[in-house]
Amino acid sequence: MNKEHLFADFPAVSAKAWKQKIQADLKGADYNETLVWESPEGIKVKPFYTSDDLDEGLVNSPVSTSNWLIGQHIFVTNDTEANHRAIKSLENGAESLIFTLVSADIEPKELLKGIDINSTPIHFQFQFLSVAYIKDLLSYTESAKGNIYFHIDILGNLCRSGNWITDFESDHAALKEILNEARNTPTLSIDVSLYQNAGANRTQQLAYALGHASEYLNFLNEKKLLHSNLKVCFKIAVDGNYFFEIAKLRALRLLWKTISAEFGVLADCHILACPSKRNKTIYDYNVNLLRTTTECMSAILGGADTVFNMPYDAVYHKSNEFGERIARNQLLILKGESYLDKVTNPSDGTYYIEALSQQLAEKALDIFKKIEEGGGFLKQLKAHNIQRKIKESALKQQIRYDSGEEILVGSNKYFNEMEKMKQELEKNPFMKKNFRKTIIEPILEIRLSESSEKIRLDHE
Repeated sequence: MNKEHLFADFPAVSAKAWKQKIQADLKGADYNETLVWESPEGIKVKPFYTSDDLDEGLVNSPVSTSNWLIGQHIFVTNDTEANHRAIKSLENGAESLIFTLVSADIEPKELLKGIDINSTPIHFQFQFLSVAYIKDLLSYTESAKGNIYFHIDILGNLCRSGNWITDFESDHAALKEILNEARNTPTLSIDVSLYQNAGANRTQQLAYALGHASEYLNFLNEKKLLHSNLKVCFKIAVDGNYFFEIAKLRALRLLWKTISAEFGVLADCHILACPSKRNKTIYDYNVNLLRTTTECMSAILGGADTVFNMPYDAVYHKSNEFGERIARNQLLILKGESYLDKVTNPSDGTYYIEALSQQLAEKALDIFKKIEEGGGFLKQLKAHNIQRKIKESALKQQIRYDSGEEILVGSNKYFNEMEKMKQELEKNPFMKKNFRKTIIEPILEIRLSESSEKIRLDHE
């Protein structure tokens, strides 16, 4: 059939005509009150979108890669044990490894034994700051150019713990030395997942990611370490609002392209995505499988470079082979059976997602500009303005959950009163407060269902 004749049978319909038809079908009901709803970010969501909804003044979202990788996160306390887990994960479908190292006692040679570092991208997350250790690791992984990532985030440590690792001067001196040594290795990391898991809305997450990154870019510029090929990694958490989360990742790339260009940085960022902890539950925990599946899909369609999944029982169980295998298999199905690696930038041209991406980016940019006008991200942290804004957003989310407006199936809706979980808890699933002196108020992660779960556990 001739395509021209086919499309001639379906004349274009204007947005105005669509709206008139909808209003006629509403039979007098108000269009805005009935069909338009507002997100927590203040975005009014309409029932339909056309090309008219795209802002021609804003550049299109950068094209994201279809070559996303299945990541496996491994918490390393013993190098030999972690090495065995890593090799087994690679044998069973993992394509990239994310190691979290707890101390400088971890021996790189033992940890990476039998792993082809030239073909397997490896991310190192550090719970300590040691220039000597980084130099040893750089020396050992020198041949694996482009495959090694160091996630060093001294500002993220301040946000999470309330303190510098050592102190301001020592941490920045160490960062300067590491950046000077690792010029060809992506080293800077921004942990945006903390803001999401603490309750920040999407525009806040994006704005704080920019502010966080801006502190590093200004530092590099001041120390003459800034170069055009600088690659920054954003670790980002994805929640269950499917389309908004796709748009959030797209907006992040767009915003990074905008701010990095001001500093002369040409390289794209690397997005390391994982499911949110905030909406995960200990009751009816199998629903977490559904949550993480859609969240991983949002990450993939939003353009994440590496996606690592959260086991469905991670909230209350210690790391176990079964949970990790199921989590990895979810990603294998999305890649091998759903073919989500076959199309480059699948969200491109979707008017709804494009419009959301633009609006999230614009609103986040406005917040970022106010942060910069107020002296920058670090100054706003010290003034506790960032913490206050996140708490306000988290409280609004909590009220929606407590009232049943925001539903977590099995926790505040459709729950099994006979389900017992007290004997299943292998670790503390609730927010942990460390009562010690801090120089700023730390940003604390907390799940939405924690208060209701505590009540249910007390009544078992």
